[in-house]
Amino acid sequence: MDDRSTAPVPPPGCPAHGSGARVPLHGPEFAADPQSYYDYLRHYGPTAPVEIAPGVEATLVTDYATALHLLQDSTSFRKDSRRWRDLNEGRIPADSPILPVLAYRQNCMFTDGAEHLRLRQAVTDTMARVDTRKLSQSTERVAEYLIGQFSQRGSVDLLGDYAKQLPLFVFNELFGCPAEIGDRVLFGATGLFDGINAEKAAEVMYTAIGELIALKRARPGEDITSWLMQHQSDLTNEEMVHQIALLLVGGNEPLRNLIGNTLHRLLTHDAYANAGGLIDDAIDDTLWENPPMQNLGAHFPATDMEFGGEKVRAGDLMLVSFAAANTGPALSTARQAGSNRAHLAWSAGPHACPSKETARQITVTAIEHLLNRLPDVELAVPEDILTWRPGPFNRGLATLPARFTPVQPVRRPAAPSARGEQVQQPAQTGARGERTGLWSSFLNWLAK
Repeated sequence: MDDRSTAPVPPPGCPAHGSGARVPLHGPEFAADPQSYYDYLRHYGPTAPVEIAPGVEATLVTDYATALHLLQDSTSFRKDSRRWRDLNEGRIPADSPILPVLAYRQNCMFTDGAEHLRLRQAVTDTMARVDTRKLSQSTERVAEYLIGQFSQRGSVDLLGDYAKQLPLFVFNELFGCPAEIGDRVLFGATGLFDGINAEKAAEVMYTAIGELIALKRARPGEDITSWLMQHQSDLTNEEMVHQIALLLVGGNEPLRNLIGNTLHRLLTHDAYANAGGLIDDAIDDTLWENPPMQNLGAHFPATDMEFGGEKVRAGDLMLVSFAAANTGPALSTARQAGSNRAHLAWSAGPHACPSKETARQITVTAIEHLLNRLPDVELAVPEDILTWRPGPFNRGLATLPARFTPVQPVRRPAAPSARGEQVQQPAQTGARGERTGLWSSFLNWLAK
């Protein structure tokens, strides 16, 4: 580890420099070098005052032990964002970009107590029914389809053409989406991720999910949607919509970033070239040093209290910096001692990620298949010109340009689905023939 001065030095370009203002975790300066910000924030102690969007204040927990305390203490800290004092008192702009992430919804992320336990159990029991072998087969099919779209070119944006699309395709299959509904789910989820007309994107996605639920109530199948509605918790239609939206949207953004950040690490670190556990090692190192969601875990104190040496008020927004906690002195020592998965990238406590094993399996399969098909893939631009997407929550590249020796796409015979059934044919409407949406195109390819 490099020797560093103990004197706090604001990051270059930090607007809070010398002003006494909260440290902004948004904008290109933070996206370009978040670790410099975390190094600076540690001088405040275990918690620090930050601004996560213009006019939106929060307390950020940067210390590992303090973060664990908050994440595991569901009595003192609550998840229901209807407690958010600044929002209730009108201090959060109605068009703030962070509201789609933090606004209350009736799902297991934003609930507490018995309601949380019921919704959480429905999700965890349902996800436990996913067959790992079939999940790998599904991921391989999607990977092969996506690679086939660019394999003859010899160049690709591994973010836009692969890491961004693969999770959405795999989840569409897991949730049993037919072609036309799946196209709208993909459109809506992508719009929410990219912040492009997010309100319309959300409307399209929630409408599509509602139609999917109605379809599965009439014709259930071997898929997550059907299993969730069959669960003993007896979810209402509204609860079904919000749990499925949470899994689709909340699962895809981290997975997109995990695949992209791990590929970035593999393409920019020669140390993995001769490593036997190349992909697993790269994933673990990415989760430690460049986790896909760097600051989240929103909680709200139930009462006024002292926490981390500072006074906080009931309803204050408190966030956990998984990235800062992972790279702090305490966890660095644990990592050196061989505790390679002691990081907080998956969060902790009662609201820890319920599908981390599924996410890891998809990531391993997606990267392994890509490297097998394109063994000489390499970064196509200097690493220092890569741009990271701005925002306080996620950590992901905007693009990841790569090049490789062109290869012919695999020609597939007619194939059964992951469940051993005939693949569902894409919906058609008279003379229009095959639909041309992303999900329909994949189903068309499967059926050829």
